[in-house]
Amino acid sequence: MNLRVAILDDEPLAIELLSDYVQRTEGLALVWAGTDPYVALRLVQAGGVDLMLLDVQMPELTGLQFLKIAGDGCRFILSTAYPDYALDGYEYNIVDYLLKPVSPERFAKAIAKVKTPATPAKASEPARPDHIFLKSEYKLVRIALNEILYVEALRDYVAVHTTGGGKLLSLEPMRRLEEVLPADRFVRIHKSYIIALDKIGHIERNFVALAGRELPIGSTYKEELLRRVSG
Repeated sequence: MNLRVAILDDEPLAIELLSDYVQRTEGLALVWAGTDPYVALRLVQAGGVDLMLLDVQMPELTGLQFLKIAGDGCRFILSTAYPDYALDGYEYNIVDYLLKPVSPERFAKAIAKVKTPATPAKASEPARPDHIFLKSEYKLVRIALNEILYVEALRDYVAVHTTGGGKLLSLEPMRRLEEVLPADRFVRIHKSYIIALDKIGHIERNFVALAGRELPIGSTYKEELLRRVSG
């Protein structure tokens, strides 16, 4: 589908030159070219223009004034004999800025920018926590996620076993630990055990070996465990 192009300039020679470039460029269709900014503005506001080649220095309405009124009605390439206006134009997110006289090579480069879709900016992701806090006696204790080997459910509390051989006892329910531990790093293998995936040594029959210990795999958890380690 061709891009509908309009040209607004107060110089007939500039209009003639840019019109020729547009008509010679594949993928462009010239829908209007002239000196009347109000006709051009009506075209933009009616949605009849995809790209406007816009002069900056014009007697009735400057190019920058036109941009303020037109808003996001279409995309713009500015053209002028005065490079001092370039920075002002970029405040309006124009595609490119052409300095007169415009060469065919420079025109083609500007059009290429229009035809190349802008890469959307990635939304910044919130930083992932590298620790959790657990209630232990009357304190909130910080534990680094990479130090957790496995979590064991006991009768009235849980025990968090760490890579250094330590153990933290907490009254937190096992269900909450399953919720707060990142699902891509930890998996429940039994009603009494949650383990760190990257600490698994091997899996044999109905047991998981990690750090020299063997923990049982519950029948209802085995399928999910095998899916996680294989994917």
